[in-house]
Amino acid sequence: MAKIVAMSTICADVFDDTEEIRLGGEALNFAMTISKYSHISISLMGAVGNDYIGQKAIKCIKERKTIDMSCVHVIDNGKTATNRIYHDSKGNRYFKEDSWDGGVYQDFKLSDIDKKKLQESDIVFINYYSPNFQDVLELKSEYGYQMAVDFDVVRNFSELEGIIKQIDFIFFSGDEQTLMVLKNWSKLYNGIFNTTLAEKGSVTFHNGKEYDIDAIPVKNIVDTTGCGDSYHAAFIASYLNHNNIDMAMEEASLVASNTLTFLGGFERANN
Repeated sequence: MAKIVAMSTICADVFDDTEEIRLGGEALNFAMTISKYSHISISLMGAVGNDYIGQKAIKCIKERKTIDMSCVHVIDNGKTATNRIYHDSKGNRYFKEDSWDGGVYQDFKLSDIDKKKLQESDIVFINYYSPNFQDVLELKSEYGYQMAVDFDVVRNFSELEGIIKQIDFIFFSGDEQTLMVLKNWSKLYNGIFNTTLAEKGSVTFHNGKEYDIDAIPVKNIVDTTGCGDSYHAAFIASYLNHNNIDMAMEEASLVASNTLTFLGGFERANN
C-alpha cells in the first residue's frame, strides 16, 4: 500500500454568488478523492483554526475514516484559511485580489511529528505556492520520498528548471507554451510531466513520449473548483496501481469530469 501525504491547504471556499460555503483547499480536495482508493494510505497535513470553519473541517475529515489526520493541527485562537470564489456565465471560477485569506495556513511550520510522517511516506503531494514547499523539497533527498507538485499556472520556466528536475510527478494547468517546455524537459529528466488543458483534455510527457486524452464532455458544469485536484489524485492513484500513463489519464479525466457536476472540490452531503 502506497503511503501518501497531502499538504498543506485546508480552507473554506466561499461562493460569492450564493454565499454558500464548502470545505476545500488543494490538500483536502486531493485527500478526499484519493482516500477512495483502497491501495492508497493517505495522510493529510496542515493547519486549521479552532473557529467554526476549522471545527467543521475536522468533523468532515473524521467522517472520511480512510484519511489519517494525525498531522492536521488545530491552532488555538486561529483563523482557518478562506477563499472567495466567483463564477462566470460558463461556470468557470475566477478570483479577485482580496479573495484569499491565508489564516493559519500561512504560518504553518513543520513539526517533528510532521517530519516523521514525511519520512515514512512514499509520495508527498504539495502545491508550489505552499509556504512549506522549500522545506519539503530540501527533506526529499534525506528522507527518500517522491514528490508530486502542482505548479498550476506558474510560467517562470527558466527559474523552475532547477526544481523541476528533482520532482517525480509534475502537474501544470497548461497552454501551448507549457506543452513545448514540458516536452523538452521530459527528454532531459525522469519525471512524469502532465498538463491539463480544460475542455481540450490533458497531455502527459515521459522520456520524450507524448500521451494525449480528450476531456470527457459534461453537459451542465456546476463549478470547476477542485477539478484539477481530483485529476491529480486519480492520476497518481491509478499510476501507482497500474504503472500505465494512458490508464492514469483516463481515470483522472473521468474523476475530474464528475467533480464538475457539483459545487466545491469533493462530494459530501451538507458540505
